[in-house]
Amino acid sequence: MHRGKGMKFVGDSRIPAGRKPNIPKDYSEFPGKTEAFWPNFLLKEWLVGAVFLIGYLCLTVAHPSPLERVADPTDSGYIPLPDWYFLFLYQLLKYEYAAGDFTVIGAVVIPGLAFGALLLAPWLDTGPERKASRRPVASGLMILGTLATVFLTWESVEHHDWEAAADQGEMLDEEEQQAMSQVDTEAAGYQIYSDQGCISCHGDQLQGSGSAGPSLYNTQYDAETVKDIAQNGIGEMPAGQFEGSEEDLQTLAEYISSGGNPGGGGGGSESGGSSGEGSGGDSGGSQGENSEGE
Repeated sequence: MHRGKGMKFVGDSRIPAGRKPNIPKDYSEFPGKTEAFWPNFLLKEWLVGAVFLIGYLCLTVAHPSPLERVADPTDSGYIPLPDWYFLFLYQLLKYEYAAGDFTVIGAVVIPGLAFGALLLAPWLDTGPERKASRRPVASGLMILGTLATVFLTWESVEHHDWEAAADQGEMLDEEEQQAMSQVDTEAAGYQIYSDQGCISCHGDQLQGSGSAGPSLYNTQYDAETVKDIAQNGIGEMPAGQFEGSEEDLQTLAEYISSGGNPGGGGGGSESGGSSGEGSGGDSGGSQGENSEGE
């Protein structure tokens, strides 16, 4: 048979020696630098995770979550503080343009635009470069978002009243809990106390509300002093808070001076005799006489 007779040439079937750039090299070409996913790699991941888990559990045992007193929905002076990862949003809502009538802007619009920009960064900057310096759009958005978050978080921590927050959440001891449990919420003085809005600053059990108002169930003021404070104010409490008759004011003063327990002997006003008003809540002393002198 002559050469080529009866054969048809269809092309070169030889495989080119050059490797295409989009085909990764085989792992066998990296001896000593690779390992099996199971169990080698996965076991290392589990070990690292176990170390962090044990460390976290030890941290929770050494520093348990701080507990505060029972929540009071009437406490208008309570200073809230979210978890640390929400402090930047908490601070954002303090600014004029993001609070009040503009709460929607601070709570929805601005965070939505910020996180939306971060989510759209891969589509806004589609360049093939991997260096941050050569991807200005994506890098700029990330840097701006990080700086804004750090700044707002720092501002929130810096301007928070940590001492007042610690005082408002301090747990009551047994003596204070017993005194607060003896507050008579059925007394006429309590009804006046509630109607006058004293609850908003001093609590529904006269327990106080942190920076808004002190506790009253263990007050050392006598009735006359309480009447003067209700009319003229004291400290941060402004004057003219009481709006009612003289009789209601007297009833309220006797109720507060007795620690919210007018029938139980009072809340600690031992100096009532020298002030012209008995601490026991006796209505016979309403004309200014000492109830013990009667």
